[in-house]
Amino acid sequence: MPDFSDYIVYADESGDHGMVNIDPQYPMFALTFCVMRKDAYTAEIVPAMQGFKFGIWGHDTVVLHEHEIRKSLGPFGLLRTDRALRTRFMKELNALIETAPMTIFASVIHKEKHRERYANPWNPYEIALHFCMERLHMMLAEEDQHGKTVHVVFESRGAKEDAELEREFRRIAGNDNHWGYWRHDFSRFDFQPVFIPKAANASGLQLADLTARPIALSQLRPGQPNRAFDIIRPKLRDLKCFP
Repeated sequence: MPDFSDYIVYADESGDHGMVNIDPQYPMFALTFCVMRKDAYTAEIVPAMQGFKFGIWGHDTVVLHEHEIRKSLGPFGLLRTDRALRTRFMKELNALIETAPMTIFASVIHKEKHRERYANPWNPYEIALHFCMERLHMMLAEEDQHGKTVHVVFESRGAKEDAELEREFRRIAGNDNHWGYWRHDFSRFDFQPVFIPKAANASGLQLADLTARPIALSQLRPGQPNRAFDIIRPKLRDLKCFP
């Protein structure tokens, strides 16, 4: 039997990593790693997420999605027509994130600046993934997780996209990618990627989805009020902005 880590990692992104047609209104790519102890995840995070959903919809099958919440789409359409419910929803959702015992590592790539600085810019996803893996490595070393199997859970984007991401992930985990000034021996841990559909309704993946865009906006428009980021900030252990 593998020696599993005490921690589980859920990853999600905001924006696309394409470098050809960059949206001038949102030229950002952000990747977040939400790291949680498995005992806290099962005892606190999952029950809190289910309780929140039962209170709003009467069942726990709705998948929280930042874009749909922001636009009041799909099962969140009721937020557009019921102001009192929207106020309650946002208050309870903020409390859910605020009390969730998790540590966040994030990387934000400003794609326009990246393209301006480099003639052949690297893939933003690869840069962001490498940074988040570095910081995760450091935390796991501090928590004496050496030699243990660490699962990093991603939302599935399709067979081709998943395969490309897995190749890059395994390159980093196999010490085949040497960016930056620091050299980390990723082989000290057994990093394993896991790809699941959004419909799997994993609480951790939904929390990761809710963190990515607010973190990106904190760098795109630092002077703009950002209540979501204010809630996330205390959990943000490290944030890399590039370039």
